[in-house]
Amino acid sequence: MLEGHAIVCFSQDWEGDPTSKKHIMRLLAEKNTILWVNSIGMRRPTATTRDLRRIVAKLRRTLDGCVQVEPNLFVANPLVLPLPGVPAVEWLNTEILAPWIRRLCRRIGMHRPILWTFLPYVNRLVGRLGEQLVIYHCVDEYAAFSGTPREALIRMEQDLIRRAHIVFASAEQLCEERRHLNPNVHFVPHGVDVGHFARALDPTTVVPEDLRRLPRPIIGFFGLLADWVDMSLVRELALARPGWSFALVGKATTDLGALRGLANVYLLGQKPYSVLPGYCRGFDVGIIPFRRNELTIRANPLKLREYLAAGVPVVSTRLPEVARYESLVHLADGVEAFLAAISAALGQRTEAMTRHRSDAMRVEGWEARVEEFSQYICDRLSQAAAS
Repeated sequence: MLEGHAIVCFSQDWEGDPTSKKHIMRLLAEKNTILWVNSIGMRRPTATTRDLRRIVAKLRRTLDGCVQVEPNLFVANPLVLPLPGVPAVEWLNTEILAPWIRRLCRRIGMHRPILWTFLPYVNRLVGRLGEQLVIYHCVDEYAAFSGTPREALIRMEQDLIRRAHIVFASAEQLCEERRHLNPNVHFVPHGVDVGHFARALDPTTVVPEDLRRLPRPIIGFFGLLADWVDMSLVRELALARPGWSFALVGKATTDLGALRGLANVYLLGQKPYSVLPGYCRGFDVGIIPFRRNELTIRANPLKLREYLAAGVPVVSTRLPEVARYESLVHLADGVEAFLAAISAALGQRTEAMTRHRSDAMRVEGWEARVEEFSQYICDRLSQAAAS
């Protein structure tokens, strides 16, 4: 594993459930120093209550400056204008951020850091931080998210890819579409916290009360309830099978009106990451009912490996990165295919098959992924040192 380096990481806000970025940086922090810079936003804020609350929360965190949250891991809260795509604002933000981050690095004792960004809007910071290496880690088709300045994000990302020393992509299609801009693009899929989710196989793991009281079978989902989740599909499934319980665990950022009033659909809200194995233990089937669109066909859903590590049978929309696991999951498109696939999955809840699904994820832990990232990085650093 990479060791003895300083890493400036640009990502989403540290607060919240662990994502691929947090898993990676937490492991790297065991042997490196990490400065995690919270998001400056990929879309312009609106006058909604949700955005106003987020702005207030960001301002409060900014007053805290740079905080050590774990050993070797510091979180910084930048104060910038959240107006991506406006050239003058991009320039101003860069002029504010560059010296501020350099000062933080000196204060923490970080020298010649690796700049590792999961977000495309830091292209103007390349070469401004005294960095020895630039890594762009692409885990989504960012320009396809609702409410983002599409053309500006494409421009920023393409510039960043051309200037990066290494590009990682979590989906093969993301990888192939970016390789013409940089030959050093590598496909490295997401990993999974196997030990955490395998707790679902432990008989002592408690199924939370709000799930335990539901009629079985329980068809479960956890994750962000966003506009890429096909709520109409979930509605039709629930109407077609009134004897099944559909339990949706997660924060909603889209309209859930299609599901309200259905007696067998249970919106359980966002839950702590620590209790997700208990929910998995209570699921009879885990579903990934995503719409097929520009965003999702390039997505690599974290919940796929998390369901499997928990031993849960999985039914998913036919997405390219999910199809890689066709021997372990059921793929379906449309209501009738989903119903048939769920029925088939309900028959695969034997102890042997549960263990088989979980064991298949043992080689896909985050530790193995970080070692793979590290190998690419160490090779590049060795090449630079030899030249």
